Amino acid sequence: MNKEFCSRLRRHDSMTGTFVKLHDPAVIEILAHAGLDFVVLDAEHAPLGRQQIATLLLAATAARLPAIVRVPEPSKTCVSTALDCGAAGIMVPHVSAVAEAVRLAELMRFGRNGRGFSPSTRAADFGQRGITKHLVMQPEETCLICQIEDEQGAQNAEDIAAIDGVDCLFVGPVDLAVSIDQTDVSNDEVAALCSQIVSSAVTAKKAAGMFSTSSAAAQSWQEKGVSLSVVGTDQSFLKTGALAALG
Repeated sequence: MNKEFCSRLRRHDSMTGTFVKLHDPAVIEILAHAGLDFVVLDAEHAPLGRQQIATLLLAATAARLPAIVRVPEPSKTCVSTALDCGAAGIMVPHVSAVAEAVRLAELMRFGRNGRGFSPSTRAADFGQRGITKHLVMQPEETCLICQIEDEQGAQNAEDIAAIDGVDCLFVGPVDLAVSIDQTDVSNDEVAALCSQIVSSAVTAKKAAGMFSTSSAAAQSWQEKGVSLSVVGTDQSFLKTGALAALG
């Protein structure tokens, strides 16, 4: 499951998912039945702790739905917890410098300068794989997505994308707007920065990702080179449904 997702990401296949902020694992099951390609567990902006991430990843594994974890901080603990529990990838907010991306690429791997290794995790089939097999398989089953969310990041985007181990540049348009003192995400300056980041990923032959609030907006960005589309959130789906019920 995760290997297929990472292969599709690296081939720049078009995929659509959403952010998950709610704790109930049934949310994961429902979204899997809806046919999404993946979900992103949002531990940056929702109170998802290590145990809750583990539970949601268990649900994702059972539902055969690849799950990425947006970590609250780029620490070894956050990255290790997510990957050991079976995440298909890590999404890291506010990556602005090449050195940050290099360090993140190291944390995705085991051994020297990387993270600690255990063969007894869910990702390693609780010991069934053995050390050698897990060392070989883990890089094929996990991906690194760097969020570019400010002007400095946009300026460094092509160099960040060129780093071995960075699989995708993901545009955070709201943070990008706020970083240049804008509140209108459709502002021309914001749109130009978003396009610059997408172009940087495409030039480096890496996947480009974008958050959109609607399928129409996602389609527009897909025509410009975006292959990884995150549309809305579980909370926004719930709110939209509730408002529709009220007429």
